[in-house]
Amino acid sequence: MPATDIVLELVGLGKDYGGRTAVRAIDLQLVRGEIFGLLGPNGAGKTTTISMACGIVPATRGRVRIAGHDLATHASAAKRAIGLVPQDLALYEELSPRQNLAFFGQLYGLSGAQLARRIEDALAVAELAARAEDPVRTFSGGMKRRLNLAAGLLHEPTLLVLDEPTVGVDPQSRRHIFQAIRVLQGRGMTILYTSHYMEEVEELCDRVAIMDAGAIVASGTIAELCAQHGGGGGGGVEVELDGDAAALDRAADAVAARGGTRANAVLHFEPGPAYAPTIAAIEATGARIKRIGARRADLETVFLALTGRALRDA
Repeated sequence: MPATDIVLELVGLGKDYGGRTAVRAIDLQLVRGEIFGLLGPNGAGKTTTISMACGIVPATRGRVRIAGHDLATHASAAKRAIGLVPQDLALYEELSPRQNLAFFGQLYGLSGAQLARRIEDALAVAELAARAEDPVRTFSGGMKRRLNLAAGLLHEPTLLVLDEPTVGVDPQSRRHIFQAIRVLQGRGMTILYTSHYMEEVEELCDRVAIMDAGAIVASGTIAELCAQHGGGGGGGVEVELDGDAAALDRAADAVAARGGTRANAVLHFEPGPAYAPTIAAIEATGARIKRIGARRADLETVFLALTGRALRDA
């Protein structure tokens, strides 16, 4: 692809903290106008990778190029091309949205008519123009998230980094944020999106990378990832049960002995040479089978296949 289409390029990017390697050596390219999802369990290195890409944390090795500017040698130009919307809200609660945006806009070096125009545009994208003069402390969590997004747009960045932008918001606010993201993509903005909500990434992202233990373990479109890591494009067998709690527990134990899992009254196991022995084992527990079907491979299936099911902490 032409070099001018590459908005973010990470080459061998890594970070060590003493004797611990947080990020090994990341190679990644984001192209103009795409929404790129970055996923991984707790402690996978996502936040450290984003922090290095934005110049917040110095890298131990490797390099970062943003909109053609090397972060190490042309830091000011590279950082001007980034809009970072952090997971933690960065707002002044006693000020209004307009006052917050005026303050942040001046930090970006904007003033006068240009700043006024950018503020109005950011308020429109966030759908907050009607509340532009109200104190932020009176806003719902979803409104604050939208204002947080607006603050990252004022300087019209080439690359917008959204770190968990919908944490704690209601469905309506989440939908407004999605609409704003699509508007920005339509303008040609490149968006790096991190989330723990798989359905969000499936709905929004053109491509996805999954990190684990400081490395990217897979990347591509969701269809590509499902085909490569989703059990041959399927998702295994799904069995919905009926019966008392003891029977469901016995059925879950029977399936677990064959490598299956349970989610409430639904059992899931991967395809094998024959399903009949597993079905017979379920029926022998006294649980009644309501439904048997194929489970479609999705991003969660791929994620668990690549990173495992064990709980991790950073």
